[in-house]
Amino acid sequence: MQIMKNWIPNNWVRPLTAIFVGAAITLGSLGASSTEALAQSKGSRIRQSIQRLKQSERRWIQVDLSEQKLVAWRGRTPVYSMLVSTGRRKDPTLTGVFNIQSKHRKARMRGEDYDRKNVPSVMYYDGSYGIHGAYWHNSFGTPVSRGCVNLRPKQARTLYSWASIGTPVVVHR
Repeated sequence: MQIMKNWIPNNWVRPLTAIFVGAAITLGSLGASSTEALAQSKGSRIRQSIQRLKQSERRWIQVDLSEQKLVAWRGRTPVYSMLVSTGRRKDPTLTGVFNIQSKHRKARMRGEDYDRKNVPSVMYYDGSYGIHGAYWHNSFGTPVSRGCVNLRPKQARTLYSWASIGTPVVVHR
């Protein structure tokens, strides 16, 4: 049996361990601060987008998750204001700046534990995330959705008629 020779002298083990542990802690804290920095930069991008849109004459939609409110704007003038129901904690509504990608008078929405037929006035803004009417609940002002922005069907129809493909959608806390 061959015994392997220790390449690191015993009197170096403790100092090297301290250095490696310190480096790991430092890298871990850098990761946390970079995550915080990304969140801050996303927040400032959202604020800058709102400022730019208010300085324009464009139609745009603002969704405030903390207020559970949607405001449709033309530049700095609010046109419509509506209570919404956004995503629950386990199915949060994404924050960010998006654009309406497609519009459907009615759509079928399915997931692991739901299957909704004839969902009215659907406007997708990021993949399967959208703004649409919700005929299956009346909990507007409370987060109960699977991530979409739910409106009363009549309000969804109004917004659907007002907005077009490409309309900016700003979602923030």
